[in-house]
Amino acid sequence: MGQTIEILSTTAVGNTLLINSDRSLAGQDGVAFVSAIGAGRATGAPAMLATRLFEADPEVDHVFVMSNSVSVGRRKAWSDEAIEKARSVVSGLFSFYG
Repeated sequence: MGQTIEILSTTAVGNTLLINSDRSLAGQDGVAFVSAIGAGRATGAPAMLATRLFEADPEVDHVFVMSNSVSVGRRKAWSDEAIEKARSVVSGLFSFYG
């Protein structure tokens, strides 16, 4: 149940992954998170997304969500596997069960 978010593009620049989707997830001001604890204390779709990204990859050290873009920072360079995991978390944000 829920609707899958379509990922329009994914670009890794150094330790930062930029994900653009077909759905607005936050306002134009953007929302930043630097830990799972901080994201867990907040409410809304950006906080839920950040929490899931932190939980999915222990190397994630920051998440910034603005409109339909998500920027995810990692302590280590992005591997193909880590990119695919982040894409999956974003695309499945509003999917509650299969």
